[in-house]
Amino acid sequence: MTISKVFARYVYDSRGNPTVEVDIVTETGLHRAIVPSGASTGIHEALELRDKEKAWGGKGVLKAVANVNDIIGPALIAKNLDVKDQKAIDEFLNSLDGTPNKSKLGANALLGVSLAIAKAGAREKNVPLYAHIADLIGRNKELYVLPVPFFNVINGGSHAGGALAFQEFMIAPTGAKSFSEALQMGAEIYQVLKSLTKKKYGLSAGNVGDEGGVAPDIATPEEALDLIIAAIETAGYANKVKIAMDVASSEFYKEADEKYDLDFKNPNSDKSKWLTRKELSERYQDLAKKYPIVSIEDPFAEDDWEAWNQFHQYYPEQVVGDDLTVTNPERIKRAIKEKSCNALLLKVNQIGTLSEAIEAADVSFKAGWGVMVSHRSGETEDVTISDIVVGLRAGQIKTGAPCRSERVAKLNQLLRIEEELGDKAVYAGDNFRNARFW
Repeated sequence: MTISKVFARYVYDSRGNPTVEVDIVTETGLHRAIVPSGASTGIHEALELRDKEKAWGGKGVLKAVANVNDIIGPALIAKNLDVKDQKAIDEFLNSLDGTPNKSKLGANALLGVSLAIAKAGAREKNVPLYAHIADLIGRNKELYVLPVPFFNVINGGSHAGGALAFQEFMIAPTGAKSFSEALQMGAEIYQVLKSLTKKKYGLSAGNVGDEGGVAPDIATPEEALDLIIAAIETAGYANKVKIAMDVASSEFYKEADEKYDLDFKNPNSDKSKWLTRKELSERYQDLAKKYPIVSIEDPFAEDDWEAWNQFHQYYPEQVVGDDLTVTNPERIKRAIKEKSCNALLLKVNQIGTLSEAIEAADVSFKAGWGVMVSHRSGETEDVTISDIVVGLRAGQIKTGAPCRSERVAKLNQLLRIEEELGDKAVYAGDNFRNARFW
């Protein structure tokens, strides 16, 4: 089907920064996608092109927008590729850029086009986007799997103020019978948690971080985990909800010393209290013995391969690579070979095109890994990742807290998909790491 128009503009994300929106027009109408943006970004991610000029504090995207309108759009229209052939179009986009990290045109420019093309392809086939994505990865569409939502209910690290080093503390309602019940559990626990936090730390502790989680001024992970356990029990969901953490440890790794500073927000941090990789590993293991933690993301820095390789041997649950793997098939293959982790955090904007993200998921699945589809801290009303997680049959997603419209939008889309599929879908539950086997 002929592409008659490709047009990009800048819009604003959830942090008030500009980001790229792309419109693709075909005979079936207008197809639109918006690109998210991260705060704690890995150094190996594809390049998000920013203007680095005075306007918007250097975070403008006028160059990326111009690259779509002046270079990508005209070339794509002239090439006249089939919008259903996602891989061919994404390969063409990458050839236009010609760099290993999308630094010429910008991963944000390429991704906006790639995601809008996927929506155009689904519309031409007259199927939902999740069904089109299932076709792209080769999934059986007789039965879909709705994911366990990992709700980020306490924010720390680079996503919030306060001294807390670990970036995200999540709840996962694995004991629910359906996605809608899981969302209800998460929403109820979140409200209880917010109330408990205000009572213990004052009214301002109910303020939320970038991803909607409360951000009280607490210093230790134990404080955060105790609050979460209390909220789960008070809400009446004991034994039905597990806990996950995204440590984002690259943010507080001191490479020169090969140590981790859990007081990294303090400019006068005491170096004698910085942890070796062995001490940090032991800290995680102690937490896992005390709390029902089923997933730890980025426990070590993005290039501290030795620490990753050792930790995976001692922690039996899910170890998720984010900064380590950056949705990049080559880094994933290395992590598989070295047995560094057993799950991928899939973020489409880390790699720059939908086809490459699907390839990253496929490589991970074939190695027996889990795949958690993820938002970014700078999000928008675009809900594409909800369709991606269902289409891939990944079984797990994180979108933030059940709070803030850019987070809830993804959850509401999953409610609609659940309703549409009816008995053609099951909830991943405790099987979230192996949902693809259904």
